Amino acid sequence: MQETSVVPTIPPMLADDLPLHHVADNVEFLNTLQPEVAAELLLRLPPERAAEILDQPELYTAPEIIRVLPGERAAALLTAMAADRAVDVLHLLEAPVQAGLLARLDPETRASIERLLVYPPNTAGSIMTTEFVSVPSTWKVGETLQYIRQVERTRETVYAIYVLDPQTKRLLNAVTLRRLISADPDAPILSAARPYAPIVTSPLTDREEVARLFRKYDLLAVPVVDNIGRVLGIVTVDDAIDAILAESTEDVQKFGGVTALEKPYMQIGFGSMLGKRAGWLCALFLSEMLTASAMQHFESELEKAIVLTLFIPLIMSSGGNSGSQATSLLIRSLALRELRLGDWWRVVLRELPTGIALGAILGVIGLMRITLWQKVGLFNYGEHWFLVALTVAAALIGIVTFGSLTGSMLPFILQRLGFDPASASAPFVATLVDVTGLVIYFSVATIILRGTLL
Repeated sequence: MQETSVVPTIPPMLADDLPLHHVADNVEFLNTLQPEVAAELLLRLPPERAAEILDQPELYTAPEIIRVLPGERAAALLTAMAADRAVDVLHLLEAPVQAGLLARLDPETRASIERLLVYPPNTAGSIMTTEFVSVPSTWKVGETLQYIRQVERTRETVYAIYVLDPQTKRLLNAVTLRRLISADPDAPILSAARPYAPIVTSPLTDREEVARLFRKYDLLAVPVVDNIGRVLGIVTVDDAIDAILAESTEDVQKFGGVTALEKPYMQIGFGSMLGKRAGWLCALFLSEMLTASAMQHFESELEKAIVLTLFIPLIMSSGGNSGSQATSLLIRSLALRELRLGDWWRVVLRELPTGIALGAILGVIGLMRITLWQKVGLFNYGEHWFLVALTVAAALIGIVTFGSLTGSMLPFILQRLGFDPASASAPFVATLVDVTGLVIYFSVATIILRGTLL
């Protein structure tokens, strides 16, 4: 960790203005600055205000800011931050920088952060905070309220109070602040608890699964417990919201055929951006080569009926679009646990008639379009124009049906193999359906146009 001071590059009045605005506005402003400039601004702020700003997950440049701050000041700010947020920042720093900062922390803070650093990223353990309110089961309601008044400033949330066994420290139950306030001050603390066992999670649970617990049980916080029921920390609702947003962003990026970005778009370097996009793009390009192979296979049919080539883009796009629609619907349903792996056959029974109906709608439109162009004289499709129209209509039914089935089954297959269903990106589905769509199109043409154009 270098002890170099940050060179001032901004007028002093700018730093004086920051405390006058909401911390969220400060974060939004600092995100527009270079890390060195933002760090210099934070140096001019009172330490508690600077720590409050760095505590916000929306400050995307926090790791870079911590890296360029003087070592002692960076360590002091990490100490003042919530432990889970400090861990998020440290996870994104290089090992030497991380080790240097940890060495500067006081033993208690360092031990708290190191306990969280051992958990893999994107798990409950990595996003939990160790700053929660817990009391022994022997306390009364009045004692607990008095204790909350004393420790409120040092806890991330006081809306949930965890009641522990005095001897084993195992979690017995949880009491909401609302029920605590309305309870008799002389009553035992457990009398204010719900009659059912508390909702808990383990430290290795995926953050997306933790977010589902908040959604299902309408929680403000969920305790993270070890294998014997002792509370290691809690995940608060704001952490769950951040997890939901991060997971949704990752899924959307994957669905677009891009490896998930760890930073905002404008903060990704040129080389990193190439790496995130080139792999998928090359894979899709190689897959699209199969389309050329399929067209080469039907070369003789194309030579005999050039008119069929006019509808290849129409056929390919329709199949890809229907597949992408089905994929997007199924990925979201699987993510929300509206469907399970065992429900695949129900999806098939639903998508099969849906695909046929959608294909029929497009087929009728295609047939009407060819007929109208022929009758009005906008284009001459030849003496067998009606058979050409029938070929396009029948092919659309087959291709849209196949696209719907393929797009709906691919997420199930990926999840069964242990992959993220969101990896079934729209471009990937479209490429897959393009190849099979050509085969279906020319196979239908061979049947309908045999003896005429073919």
